[in-house]
Amino acid sequence: MAELDALRIAYADLAGIALALDESTSWRPTGCAGWVTRDLVFHLLGDAQRALVALATPADGPADRDAVTYWADAPGAPDPQSRGIRATRTMASAWRLAFLTATYAETSAAVVTLAGRVQPEELIRTQGHVLSVRDLLATLVVEAAIHHIDLVADLDVAYPRPEPLAVVRRTLDGLLGYPAPTDWDDVTWAQVATGRRPLSDVERDVLGTDVNRLPLLR
Repeated sequence: MAELDALRIAYADLAGIALALDESTSWRPTGCAGWVTRDLVFHLLGDAQRALVALATPADGPADRDAVTYWADAPGAPDPQSRGIRATRTMASAWRLAFLTATYAETSAAVVTLAGRVQPEELIRTQGHVLSVRDLLATLVVEAAIHHIDLVADLDVAYPRPEPLAVVRRTLDGLLGYPAPTDWDDVTWAQVATGRRPLSDVERDVLGTDVNRLPLLR
């Protein structure tokens, strides 16, 4: 299953980044406003824990979301009072770094193992919606790859590999309703579509009135 292969790559790379952190680098800024690196690792741990629960929560059909429509009302609303940022910082700071990163690495590896033991078209429930395992894995890849890009902001770390980025691009194109220009590389499109980088005048002209729909997801 392509989605599982992409998730295996995405999670392995993120675990490698997390395990290489030290106390100093854990306080470096990221591409997520208000979050330092350890905050983002804590958030990624929450994603992995949710994935484990979802994979072990079978649901009756029909599915009401797929890999694209899942993002239509996915969590990520603006937080003008920074309550989420403060809560994440408080919880992430309470963890000893080595324990946090090891727990993330172990949990993300467990997600990949469990995902390999269920059928791709089996239906599961997560965050109030029903979707197939295949589509769930695609959403997890998107989350992981975009946050991998966030980690690169102030670390000497490579961008995500092509397999996870391909899933991100397919999802963003689906949300947009048509393919983004092929001369926009995968990282550029991910940053633009999620509001992580401002658009140039040329890019605005390409999107036309659709520029008002950005960000497509947060």
